[in-house]
Amino acid sequence: MRFTFIHAADLHIDSPLAGLRTKNEDVAQRFAAAGRKAVQALVDETITSGAAFLIIAGDIFDGDWKDVTTGLFFVGAIGALHRAGIPVLIVKGNHDAESLMSRGLPYPDSVTVFPTKAATVQLERYRVVLHGRSFADRVNADFVAGYPARREGWLNIGVLHTSLDGTRGHEGYAPCSLDDLKRFGYDYWALGHVHAAEIVSRDPWVVFPGNLQGRSVRETGPKGAMRVTVEDGRIIEVTPLALDGARWAHLTIDLSGCADEAQVPVLVGERLAELHAESEGRALAVRVTLTGATSLHDKLLVHRETLQDDLRAEALQLAADCWIEQLKIKTSPVRAVATEANGDDIDVAALLAEGAQDPGFAAALAELTETIKAKLPRDLHEEFDASDVVRSLTDDARALLSGELS
Repeated sequence: MRFTFIHAADLHIDSPLAGLRTKNEDVAQRFAAAGRKAVQALVDETITSGAAFLIIAGDIFDGDWKDVTTGLFFVGAIGALHRAGIPVLIVKGNHDAESLMSRGLPYPDSVTVFPTKAATVQLERYRVVLHGRSFADRVNADFVAGYPARREGWLNIGVLHTSLDGTRGHEGYAPCSLDDLKRFGYDYWALGHVHAAEIVSRDPWVVFPGNLQGRSVRETGPKGAMRVTVEDGRIIEVTPLALDGARWAHLTIDLSGCADEAQVPVLVGERLAELHAESEGRALAVRVTLTGATSLHDKLLVHRETLQDDLRAEALQLAADCWIEQLKIKTSPVRAVATEANGDDIDVAALLAEGAQDPGFAAALAELTETIKAKLPRDLHEEFDASDVVRSLTDDARALLSGELS
C-alpha cells in the first residue's frame, strides 16, 4: 500500500506582527492575514493531495485567544478535513498548553488531541500507530521518557513538541537527544517547536517541518509543512511544502567601489525584483543591508531615512504588498591616502574617541539605549542590540562631523 500524510507544526494563528506594525499598519495587516492564508493552504493541500491524515505537532495558537474568532477560524478550517474524511492528530505545545488556554471549542470527532499523559492512537486502515503527548504547562521534566513502546507490525510515529538538544536557538522545552528518540524504535518522529525546517535524521526519520508562516525577519525563506510518502509500511520520501501566505527575506548589496549615489536604488531595485519573483505572488518584506567600502559611506549614513523611504516607495511600485522592512547601513569609508597633516585639521576619530571615554556621556548613552529597548514591543527585544545602537550612533556622528568639516 502507498499513501502520504502531512506533518505540520507551529501554526501560531493570529500571532501579532509588532515588528511591522510599528512601521506600517497596512503592510502589517497584510502579513497578519498571511497566517490564516497559510492554514487554509495547509488544509487545501491535505485534501487535494489525498493525504491519509494530518499531524500538527504543537503551537496551533500563539497563546490564549484575544477573542473567539481565532478559535472559530481553526475549527472552520479543520471542518473541511472532517468532511473529507481525513483524521487530524494534534499535540499541544508550549504556546497552547492546557494551562495557558482559558477556553476551547469542540473539534469534530475525526480530530484527536493527545492527552498530557503519553498515549497511542491507531489508524487501522493504514496500519499506523501514533504516539503523542500534549503539554500541560511550560514545565516538562522527563517529558519524553513516558512515551509508549514501539508496536511491532505497524508503522510507528512519535509526535513531540521539543527543542531537542537545545542547539537550534529555541527555548528548552521537552529537551532530549537524538539517541533518546532512536531508542524507541519508531519509524518517524514528527517534531514541532523549532521554526526552521530540518530533517535531523533519516534512520529513523526525525523531522522538524518548521513553522507554517514566518513571523519576522528572523524567519526568512519558504515556510510550510512536510509531505511524507509511505510505501509497503516504510517511509520512502519526505518532501517540503511551501504553504506560507507571505515571506520574509534578507537582501545584502555590496557597494564596494560604488561612487554614484543614484546607482544605489537601481542596484537594490534589480535584486528586489528577483526576490519578488521568487516569492511567487506572496506578500514580501525585505531587510536591505548595504555593505562594502565606498566613498558614499558618509552620505548613506546621513541620509539613511530618506534613502529608506525612497526604497520603500520603489518596492510599493513593484507590488502593493512588497515592503522594505528596514534599511541597514553596514558600509565602510574608503581609506584615504595619507597626506601631510595640516595644523588646522581636526581628527574626527580622535574627537569621538575622547567623547566616548567621558563617564557622563557613557552613562547617558546606556540610559538612552535602555529607554529605547523598553519602548519596543516584546517580540522585538531579541533583535535589539545595545552595542549595535551605540555603533550606529557613533557612525552617524562621525559622518555628520566629516560632512560638516568637508
